[in-house]
Amino acid sequence: MAWKFDKPLHSMSDAEQNKKACDVWEGESLGGIAENNNRVPRAVIWLMVMTIVTAFAVTNPLWGQRPTASLYVDYVKLMDSPQVQAIATDKGKMEYIVNNAKSSDSRTLGLQDRHPLTMDDLHVIKDQIIELENKGVDLEEYTIIGPYVQLANFEGEPKADGTPSRKQPFWDKGYTIDIFYVAYFCIAMLIVIKRLPDYSWKPDHSVAH
Repeated sequence: MAWKFDKPLHSMSDAEQNKKACDVWEGESLGGIAENNNRVPRAVIWLMVMTIVTAFAVTNPLWGQRPTASLYVDYVKLMDSPQVQAIATDKGKMEYIVNNAKSSDSRTLGLQDRHPLTMDDLHVIKDQIIELENKGVDLEEYTIIGPYVQLANFEGEPKADGTPSRKQPFWDKGYTIDIFYVAYFCIAMLIVIKRLPDYSWKPDHSVAH
C-alpha cells in the first residue's frame, strides 16, 4: 500500500500495489461486467470546471452574505405607519413595505431581495431592532439568525474604541469555505483515480469468471 508522489499525475501507487490492483481487476467478474481502464473523458473534466466557475460567477457577490439588522430598519419604521395599517392582509402589507423600503444601492437591494421576510418575521425582530437602535450601535454588526438579532461572530480589524469590527469581511461572501470544499473534492477524486493502475494498462478480461 505504498504511496508514490514523484509522478502524481501518472500513479500514486508503487509497482507492487499496481500489480495487486491489476490482478484484482482481471480476476473479479464484477457480476459479468467487463470494466476497462480508460482516462476520465476530457469533456467530463471541462464540464466540472465549467460548473464550478459558473456557480461562482452566477452567485457573485451575494451568495453567503448574511442578512444584517440594518437591512430591515426601514421595514420596522414603515410597519406601524397608517398606510401599512390600512392594508387588510399581511401579504399586502409586506409588499407595500418592501416596495417603499427598497434601497437605491444595488448591493443592499440585492441583499433585500435575497433575504425576504414575512410580516410575522418582522414582528418577531421588530423590538430587538428598536432596542439596538436606541443603544446607538452599528446595526451592520448584528446578524438575523432565525427569530434572533445577534452580534455577528466575525472579529475583524480593531475599531477606534479597541473592540473588533463585527462586520462581514469583504472577502468572505460564502466563497471562502466553498473553495476549500471544491479543493477537497478535486484532491480526493485525483487520489482515487491515481491510486489505480495507469490508464496505459488495459485489462484483457481473460481470467474474469
